[in-house]
Amino acid sequence: MNKLVLIDGNSIAFRAFFALPLLNNEKGVYTNAVYGFTQMLLKVLEEESPSHILVAFDAGKTTFRHDTYGEYKSGRQKTPSELSEQLPLIREVLDAFSIPHVELANYEADDIIGTLSRQAEHKDWNVKIYSGDKDLLQLVSDKTTVAMTKKGITNVETFDVQAIDEKYGLTPEKIIDMKGLMGDSSDNIPGVPGIGEKTALKLLHEYGSLENVLDSIDAISAKKMKERLQENQNQARMSKQLAVIYRETPIDVELDKLKRAEYDTKKVTDLFKSLEFNSLLSKFDDEEEEQQDFKEIHFETVSEITEEMLASPSALIVEVPSENYHRADIWGVALVNKNGRFFVPQAAALSSDAFKEWAADETMEKYMFDTKRAVVALGWKEIPLAGVVHDMQIASYLIDPSVSSHSVSDIAVRKGLRVVDTDEAVYGKGAKRARPEEHALAEHLVRKGEAIFALENQLEKELKDNAQFELFSQLEMPLSLILGKMETTGVHVDHDQLENMGVELNEKLAQLESEIHELAGTEFNINSPKQLGPILFEKLNLPVIKKTKTGYSTAADVLEKLEGQHDIIPKLLLYRQVSKLNSTYIEGLLKVIHPETNKIHTIFNQALTQTGRLSSTEPNLQNIPIRLEEGRRIRKAFIPSEKGWSILAADYSQIELRVLAHIAGDEGLIEAFQKDMDVHTKTAMDVFHVKEEDVTSNMRRSAKAVNFGIVYGISDYGLSQSLGITRKEAQEFIDRYLASYPKVKEYMDDVKDEAREKGYVSTLLQRRRYLPDITSRNFNLRSFAERTAMNTPIQGTAADIIKQAMVDVSKALEDEGLESRLLLQVHDELIFEVPENELHKMTKLVPKVMEETMKLHVPLKADVSYGDTWYDAK
Repeated sequence: MNKLVLIDGNSIAFRAFFALPLLNNEKGVYTNAVYGFTQMLLKVLEEESPSHILVAFDAGKTTFRHDTYGEYKSGRQKTPSELSEQLPLIREVLDAFSIPHVELANYEADDIIGTLSRQAEHKDWNVKIYSGDKDLLQLVSDKTTVAMTKKGITNVETFDVQAIDEKYGLTPEKIIDMKGLMGDSSDNIPGVPGIGEKTALKLLHEYGSLENVLDSIDAISAKKMKERLQENQNQARMSKQLAVIYRETPIDVELDKLKRAEYDTKKVTDLFKSLEFNSLLSKFDDEEEEQQDFKEIHFETVSEITEEMLASPSALIVEVPSENYHRADIWGVALVNKNGRFFVPQAAALSSDAFKEWAADETMEKYMFDTKRAVVALGWKEIPLAGVVHDMQIASYLIDPSVSSHSVSDIAVRKGLRVVDTDEAVYGKGAKRARPEEHALAEHLVRKGEAIFALENQLEKELKDNAQFELFSQLEMPLSLILGKMETTGVHVDHDQLENMGVELNEKLAQLESEIHELAGTEFNINSPKQLGPILFEKLNLPVIKKTKTGYSTAADVLEKLEGQHDIIPKLLLYRQVSKLNSTYIEGLLKVIHPETNKIHTIFNQALTQTGRLSSTEPNLQNIPIRLEEGRRIRKAFIPSEKGWSILAADYSQIELRVLAHIAGDEGLIEAFQKDMDVHTKTAMDVFHVKEEDVTSNMRRSAKAVNFGIVYGISDYGLSQSLGITRKEAQEFIDRYLASYPKVKEYMDDVKDEAREKGYVSTLLQRRRYLPDITSRNFNLRSFAERTAMNTPIQGTAADIIKQAMVDVSKALEDEGLESRLLLQVHDELIFEVPENELHKMTKLVPKVMEETMKLHVPLKADVSYGDTWYDAK
């Protein structure tokens, strides 16, 4: 017996969209409706095993029913763009499964389903319809059943003739009579006002049909109901007519052509991988997939490296599992190339002259994962690394920096190759992390190499498709080698100086504690909010700003609002700042000085931030606070590693504002930088319409706040808080600023439009940031995405420029044969240690190279200074 399954595509997609939270893949494409629809489809295929199948969709907003009633479906809210964007993807899923889908102009999916179900009944086929629309219950017969979606998406309630009778006490064809009486708000079918499902059923149980109800109005005793029926007879008849599914549409579909076809498993799994439906992939682990995914992998463990193993190109894995990998043990090396797969234990690799020569040979191309980590690990063993042309981690990061994990295993799964397990699965997690036995370790490293080698072409193609290959190959790849060298070099720290600072800070804390107790009139634990709260808000009667479940809030933002109310507040704020300096930076830095080198070897994270900025960890040397003199003085402990050398600092001047001037093309900002004016003074002149000599310090301060805040979406509230003015005054200032610099406003509008159209924004060097929330219905999410769209091209381009400067300066040092070393990158600043005989040359060379790194409509400007310590260099 043939069995035809008909699916109401729009209805199931709609139910899926609202049943599941918004999901999106790494490209920022929404997928929740596709995922829910696919779940339902898989359930149908598995449980129904239909011989024939079709999915029907609505063709458009207008149908023949609008000729009868122009307001048909007019009350519906506009379909969310997050859903409408997914309908083409649902069709792609159906195509992958070789399932036919149709739509017909001027008709609804219901009409197509009604037509085909009648044709199938005439052939004596069984029919099952899947929908979330009760209208389709009118199609139920001894041959046709309807599965209605309930809560969720895959949970359904199936109706046959008996089930409709049990639930409604009606035959299926009387469903339209019920709709005629009660109407349908979802389709804007009016029905009879005041009559709901319960009353409609009562009338139909008594009179049998809508027509009989209307013919028997005089016999109805309830006065109000009688009046409503009397006044709305024509509307009731029209409503019934609108609810009737038309079963003779001119659909050009032959039932026999709907026979369920075989589908290409690979086509389905490829689509699921692109959509990131990883949980659904397991359903397709047939024998073919088993062979492809986690198939047995053949490799050799070798005790001696031969030239045959060192082909070009090769995937090279240097496994250093420690989080802080400086001076850490190398667990092993894996090589994957055209000649085979090889695992090399540490001893064999480090003792091999052939491997050392190959590693340092720039002509021998290497594919890697986390090149910088390998550069450092091998660097400690005095093995230089060169010739790295591909880094899987960096490629994945550039393709989409919003993805939470760029591990080999996660990248491989996202790109459709499940060949390698996670590090956690092999090594364990947290305290249980340990080196596995040799064969398991060897296989895991070789599998990593296999994934890197196999996916290099695919990742490179994606980079080229995104116009990002130059960013990858000319900037990020050489930078990874430079960062590795910087990490290995480290920064020399004066241990005694730090300890002395710690003593001074402890004395300062003791003094502040005494002053705070005196102002409070009692002794208490300053670090205890439970003790501090009552002192401030009960004993000293300061106004309560905020309360928590445990009492008064004494958070920093609360104390800042109380400044000026009592002399104790600035003392408390200073106490907290000094305390943090001591614990985080003095004690923290002392703990991470390397015992063998007397240096701090920070780790630069190259594939972490969505803006492209480098970050620094273990320890974070980019966040040493310099607003307080005590914080600035911490930099005194950072000194050259050679006697007679100096620390040289070079930083870009107002780089983000210069990038804004270039990207926005605003003549006013461009003029300011081309004439080397003080840009904040120039802004104050333009906004307040005054001459340069009439610009007051307050005017300049206001201009500076807006200059730095405008592309971060600064609000009237934010500016009012920053400047201590009213929101009205702040908004007036923002309006005047945008009127003075119209191209900035134009840029802000255009970049948001671009983000909405593309789903991402780009820097000048094509670094992307995806913004899936740019079209969100949630105001807060959408607003944050809009602010991000405005500032990412600015902040990201500034990050690209400082990175490119690192590459250019490093090349210049090498070309000039200089001994000077690049030590740190801190925001827009580069820090070097320089021998005395190179100081004059470096003060000229570094700013020149930095200023020529990228050609903009405005000149880049780099300021340089030097001294005996990092502190003195500023």
